[in-house]
Amino acid sequence: MDKTALKAFLQDVFPQVSDDFIFDEVSESGVVVRLKTADRHLRPGGTVSGPSMFALADVAVYAAILARIGPKALAVTTNCSIDFMRKPAANTDLICHAKLLKMGRVLAVGDTLLYSDGKPDPVARATLTYSIPPDQ
Repeated sequence: MDKTALKAFLQDVFPQVSDDFIFDEVSESGVVVRLKTADRHLRPGGTVSGPSMFALADVAVYAAILARIGPKALAVTTNCSIDFMRKPAANTDLICHAKLLKMGRVLAVGDTLLYSDGKPDPVARATLTYSIPPDQ
């Protein structure tokens, strides 16, 4: 799936959040996904919340998997480990670079780095495992 197909798929299966994300890059090696931050993504103190950062990492790995296997809505997260390393910059989008470490028949493992747009140092790192549904 390319950027256009991923966006259309997300709008179809997750319309409640699809407008939050932009697919900047999609390749065999991974994806770059942008979270367009808004007030609803902030926690007290004016920084992007942990759940919003998790959502970005989760969508990015999901997209990286779908880019390889096609539109399988029932691929699901089975594990996530996230490290919050620094406070995201205020009033900027978050950018997630996701790459697949393993793409098997049943499980996929992806690694992500999240950045404040325009900043060189990551704000979070996450590793996610997905269960891939069997072909019917």
